[in-house]
Amino acid sequence: MKYYLLVLVLCLINITHTQNCTHTFLGEVKDFHDGTPMSGATVYLETLNKYVAADINGKFTIKNLCNGALVLVISHVGCDTKRIEVEINGDSYKEINMEHHIEELHEIKVSGEAPKKLTKTAQETQLSTKTIERFSALNLGDVLKQVSGVSSINTGNSIVKPVINGLHSSRISVIINGVLLQDQEWGIEHAPNIDLNTAGTINVIKGANALAYSGDAIGGVVILKPKNIISKDSLYGKTIFGAQTNGRGYNVASSLTKTWKKGWFINGQASMKRFGDFKAPNYILTNTGVNTKGFNINTGFKTFEKGFNINYSYLNNEIGILRAAHIGSINDLVDAINSGNPIVIEDFSYDINAPRQDVTHQTLKAEFYKRFKRFGRFQIQYDFQDNQRYEYDIRRNDDDKPAIDLNLKTHSVRANLKLDANTNTVYNFGVHTRYQNNFANPDTGIRRLIPDYDRYDIGVFAISNLKWDEKTNLNFGIRYDFNKINAQKFYLTSRWLERNYSDEFNDIITGSVFGKDIQNGVIDFNASQLLTNPVYNFHNVSVSAGISRKISKNQSILFNYGLSQRSPNPSELFSDGLHHSAARIELGDLRIEQEKSNRFGGTYQLNSSKLDLNLEGFLNHIKDFIQLIPFGTEQTIRGAFPVWNYVQTDALLFGFDLSTTYKINERWNLNNKSSFIKGRDTKAKTALIDMPSFRTTNVLGYTNKRWLNFNASLESEWVLRQNDFPDFNFETLNPTTQQMVLVDISTPPPAYHLLHFRSDITLPISKKTKLNIGLTVLNVLDTSYREYLNRLRYFADDLGRNFMLQIKLNY
Repeated sequence: MKYYLLVLVLCLINITHTQNCTHTFLGEVKDFHDGTPMSGATVYLETLNKYVAADINGKFTIKNLCNGALVLVISHVGCDTKRIEVEINGDSYKEINMEHHIEELHEIKVSGEAPKKLTKTAQETQLSTKTIERFSALNLGDVLKQVSGVSSINTGNSIVKPVINGLHSSRISVIINGVLLQDQEWGIEHAPNIDLNTAGTINVIKGANALAYSGDAIGGVVILKPKNIISKDSLYGKTIFGAQTNGRGYNVASSLTKTWKKGWFINGQASMKRFGDFKAPNYILTNTGVNTKGFNINTGFKTFEKGFNINYSYLNNEIGILRAAHIGSINDLVDAINSGNPIVIEDFSYDINAPRQDVTHQTLKAEFYKRFKRFGRFQIQYDFQDNQRYEYDIRRNDDDKPAIDLNLKTHSVRANLKLDANTNTVYNFGVHTRYQNNFANPDTGIRRLIPDYDRYDIGVFAISNLKWDEKTNLNFGIRYDFNKINAQKFYLTSRWLERNYSDEFNDIITGSVFGKDIQNGVIDFNASQLLTNPVYNFHNVSVSAGISRKISKNQSILFNYGLSQRSPNPSELFSDGLHHSAARIELGDLRIEQEKSNRFGGTYQLNSSKLDLNLEGFLNHIKDFIQLIPFGTEQTIRGAFPVWNYVQTDALLFGFDLSTTYKINERWNLNNKSSFIKGRDTKAKTALIDMPSFRTTNVLGYTNKRWLNFNASLESEWVLRQNDFPDFNFETLNPTTQQMVLVDISTPPPAYHLLHFRSDITLPISKKTKLNIGLTVLNVLDTSYREYLNRLRYFADDLGRNFMLQIKLNY
C-alpha cells in the first residue's frame, strides 16, 4: 500500500512542476469619472495573501501567476473599497475604475452624520438627523425655525407653514425623497403633509437658486433627504417614543432597514401622534387635538454604477381647529378681538370635532439611475401623488359633511443627466413634466371655493458648476417652464358683473344655470350662474448665478443672483366664496399675472477654532407681487363676513440673517440666531402684510461626555412687536346695536420673551445599541403671548408650558 501512496505523491509533485505559473497580470487603477490614474492605490491579493501598490501612473504588476481565479481587493483614500475577481488565462490585463468623488455614499454611519451641502454658491443651511429627531413630535415648520431667516405662519399650534425671508405657500417648494410635494399648498392654513421621521437631513436653500428642483420657488426650496443606505450586510433600526404634558399625548416612530452587501435593501418606517386639547397658560384651547398616522416602504438595489428604488408613503392628518375661532358673522369676530379670552372654553378632551381638517397624502415613486465611465450619471424618475383634503365646518344639521372636499392627483416624470467626468466643470441637464387634476366635489352643500381644473407643466434646465481655482467656485443656471391651466368654473352672475369680468372675459363663458344657454353668441345675464372655461398659458424663465470665494483659511464669501417667475396658482385666479376654515370670503382675480422676482444675496462666513459666524443679506424685488388682503365685508345667509381679495402690487423685501456659535471651552458654548426683514409695497408706499417680526434667539449650551454624554441648553427667544404693518382695519354695522364698530384685524400683538430648556443623556446598552433619553421644556415660565403670524391670535393665546420626554433607541 505504501508504494501506491508514494507513486501518487510523485505524480502530484510532477503535475505541480509541469503547471505553467509564469503568467503576468497587469492592472491599471483609474478614476471612474475622468480616467485619471490613481497613484498609491493599495491592492491586496486575497488569493495569495500579499499586497502590492500602484505606481504614480496607477499601474501594478503581479508575476508568476498560474491560470485560475485571482481575487483582488483595491483601496484608495477617499474611495469605497472594491473587491473584484479576475480570471487568469495566460498574460492578462484589466482596467479597474474607482469612484474617487463619492456623492451617494457620504452618510454610511447609522449615527446619521449630515452629508455636504447640495450647493456651493447659494445661501444654504443644513439640519442634521439629530436636530430632526428632536422635533419628532412636531411639524416641518417647527424644525425649520432652527434656521436663521426662517419663521412660520400658523393656524393655531398644529398647522404650521414655513416662511423663508418673508415668503411662504406657493413661493416655497418642498422636495421630499426627490418628489416635489403637491398638496394644495396655496392655503395659509394648509400645512405641508410631511412626516419628519422619514427625513435623514433637511437642506434649506433661500431664494430661487435651486433650478434643478423648481423654477418658481421665489422664496426658497426645502429638501428632505432620507437616511442613506449602508452598502454591506446589515440590519439596523431606530425607535423614538415621546410624551408631553401639553396636549396630554404621545408620539412614536420606528424604522427598520435590511441591507445586503451586493446592494439590495428594504426599509420600513411607521409613525403616529395623538394629542388632545392643548393649553394656553390660563385656559384650555378647545378642539385643538391632533391624530396623525403614516408609514413608508422603500426597497431597491443600489451600487455606485447603477440602481433603482421603489417608494410608497402614506400620511393621514386629522387636525382640530380652535372652536372659538369659528365665527358666524363679522360681529363674532369683533367680539373675539375685543375679548381677552376665547368665547368657547370647555374641559379637556381628545375628541376632534368641527371645525377640523382631515387630509390624506399618498406618494408612489419609482427611480432608476446609471453611471457611465468618463461621462456622467443619468437618472429617470416617475412619481404619483394623491392628496385628499376635507375641511369640516360647524353646521346646524350635519357636521360630518365636509364644507370643502378637494382631491388633487399629480403624475410627474423627471429625467436628469449630470456630466461630471471633469470634476472642475460639472454640467447638469434635466427635463420635468407633470400632469395634475383637481376635483372639487360639488356635493358639499357649500359653494366650491376652488374649481375643477387640469394643469400641465413642463420644465427644462441646464446648470453648470465651475471650479475656477482652489479658492473660487462659480455657478450658472437657466430654466424654462411652461404651465397650462384648464379650468371649469361656475360664477354667480352678480359676482361676474360686480368684478367687471364682462369687459374682458365673456369669450370664456360656455353656458349658464337656470337660464338660456349661449345662442348665437348671446349670453343670458339673467341666469343665476355662468359656466366658464378659463384657459391660461404661462411661460416662465428663471436664471441663477453665483460665486463663492475663500478669502483666507477661515473666511469665505459668496454672492448670488436669481431671476425667477411664478405663475399664479388656481386659488389666486379662481377663489370665489366662503373659506370656512379661514372664516372669510376669498376672491381671486382672473386678471392676475405672473410674479417676477429679482433677488440678490450675499454671505460672509467665518469658521475658526472658537467662533463660527454666518451673516447673510438679501434684497428681493418682486414685480406684480400677489397678496391676499382684507377688503371689507359682505353679507351672506349666515351673516356678514370679512372679504379678502387677491391683488397685485410691486414689492421690495430686504433684510439679514445672522447665525453664530462661540465655543467658550470644551464644555460651554453660546449660540445666537437673529433675523431682520422689511417688506414694502412700493406702489402704495406701505408695509406688506404678514411680514415676520425681528427675532433673536440665544442659547447657552453645556456638554460633558463623562456624564453619559450629557447635553443641556437654555434658550432665550425674544420676538419684538411688528411696528411696520399695513392698516386694513375697517368699520361695519352691528345689526344688533345698529352702530358702526371697528374691526381691528391689523394691530399686531405686543413683543414677547420665552425661555426653553433641553437636555439629554445617552446610555450604551451594547456595542451597537444606544438609548438616548431627552427632556425638553418649552415656555418654561408659562408666559402668555400671541404671535403676529398666527391666524388665531384674534381668538386665543399661544401655547403655555410643555414638558416633553423623548426616548430614542438606536439598534
